[in-house]
Amino acid sequence: MENIFKGLEPASVWNYFNEILKVPNPSKQEEKIIAYLLDFGKKNNIDTKRDEIGNIVFTKPATPGYENRQGVVLQGHMDMVCEKNSDVVFDFEKDAIIPRIVDGWVKATGTTLGADNGIAVAAMMAILTDNTIEHGPLECLITVDEESGLTGAFALEEGFVKGKILLNMDNEDEGQFCIGCAGGKDTTSTFTFEKEEIPAAHKSFELSVTGLNGGHSGDQIDKGLGNSIKMINRILWFASQEFGLRLADIKGGNLRNAIPREAFAKVLVPDAFVAEFKKFVLAFEKDLQAECSVTEPNLIVSLKDIATPSYLIDELTQSELLSALYACPHGVFAMSMEIPGLVETSTNLATVKVKDNHIIVGTSQRSSVETAKEDVCSTVASVFYLAGADVEHSDGYPGWKPNSKSDIKNLMVERYKKMFNKEPHVLAIHAGLECGIIGEKYVGMDMISFGPTIKNPHSPDEMMEIASIPLFWKFLLDVLKNIPVKN
Repeated sequence: MENIFKGLEPASVWNYFNEILKVPNPSKQEEKIIAYLLDFGKKNNIDTKRDEIGNIVFTKPATPGYENRQGVVLQGHMDMVCEKNSDVVFDFEKDAIIPRIVDGWVKATGTTLGADNGIAVAAMMAILTDNTIEHGPLECLITVDEESGLTGAFALEEGFVKGKILLNMDNEDEGQFCIGCAGGKDTTSTFTFEKEEIPAAHKSFELSVTGLNGGHSGDQIDKGLGNSIKMINRILWFASQEFGLRLADIKGGNLRNAIPREAFAKVLVPDAFVAEFKKFVLAFEKDLQAECSVTEPNLIVSLKDIATPSYLIDELTQSELLSALYACPHGVFAMSMEIPGLVETSTNLATVKVKDNHIIVGTSQRSSVETAKEDVCSTVASVFYLAGADVEHSDGYPGWKPNSKSDIKNLMVERYKKMFNKEPHVLAIHAGLECGIIGEKYVGMDMISFGPTIKNPHSPDEMMEIASIPLFWKFLLDVLKNIPVKN
């Protein structure tokens, strides 16, 4: 594959990023990227450790004259969110990401790009192989499975890293420093249904809602983006009452931490109502397009003939499911009273799928307040309990409480103003970061998160701003050079 990044600076970062795009790295299936990183360490004679779960730490000694500086841990994750458009043929376990450059941004072709968090890994690799960079004792920690469970961070053991300063490079706006984040938890609800025979005098269709933007269920939950599951359920709910629609299958969304972009349902409608049902769907599409004209200009609702399914979901379970999906909250639950503009608590109706005789609904909840997180989890659970579903909660992960007196934050603000003659934006975010978990594992570690500009993560529209990379790189090297001496 041609390296489309030739000529971009810093060349070493782009070269490593180009290599990473060729290595499959889905969450929970990181064997190939782990092997690639271990081989990188071996080829470059870098002190390399891997723990049992797959986390990797590279250690680089201080530049001569910098031995007395405080130890720094650069940190990012090796896995990526695997989202693609339904009409794109792509195997994330085998295929290389195909990048393209459009108007100053790097994008993939119909899939997520993996800049979240591949660009952090590329930056670490570039630092590890460049002996002209000035820095104190340095460790590069690259974790597994950040996107689907944070299991790499949870599995970190005492002593795996020794540095007392953590520079997490998983924030997605250049000039923005994150010092706190929300905690999260998943709620999964399961309906068990009976398979019913297909009745006579019915027509079979596939109903679909596609063309939505999707997005990160933390960073973009307050942007008014459409939810394909909520949209298709509205149609199904009304059509079941108006036309006797019966449901054979439903599928929407792919990931717990992504706002669903597409949803599909196989349905049957009595012959007597087919014409009216088709008109109803066309009218509903226009209504949804009018509602979402600003945020979802490419929304499409379509209906196509299909072969008759082999069974129907029993009528009672169908009614319970559609009512629960309608009642299930989605979006912002509460805004922070302490930090203007910060979402405090939210919930994402993320996935629905049929497996054997079960319908599984996945949701995720986030909050920077632990008790509020438990409250919104219970709110979602109560909807599905009332509908007769079995409900389970994940263990969840902790938030990261902001430390406004952080020494590394103060240093980075000072250096940023000196370098760029402007104030950086210091904030807490609603997305989850590994910092909360790492902070519990390594008590007293001073942490901050920053990075280059990435838009629309967790969707096929993910893109990274080329101009932000040299700014991020130049600033990172300046911070490493100016880390203070040990107390």
